[in-house]
Amino acid sequence: MKAAQGDRIVIRGTTVESSDRHGEILEVKGSDGAPPYHVRFDDGHETIMFPGGDFIVERHGAT
Repeated sequence: MKAAQGDRIVIRGTTVESSDRHGEILEVKGSDGAPPYHVRFDDGHETIMFPGGDFIVERHGAT
């Protein structure tokens, strides 16, 4: 998976009780768009993460 600064990330909830988490990629720390990513979630939480198979990247400016 490759991403760029400004892309949105969606992490799918894995159980019925879990909602999806949405955030913005602030910085790509890997080479050539690879993880880890510095992400700010919509609730304000920031973290450095290596996303698993339960996520998608929505390209910045994609229609």
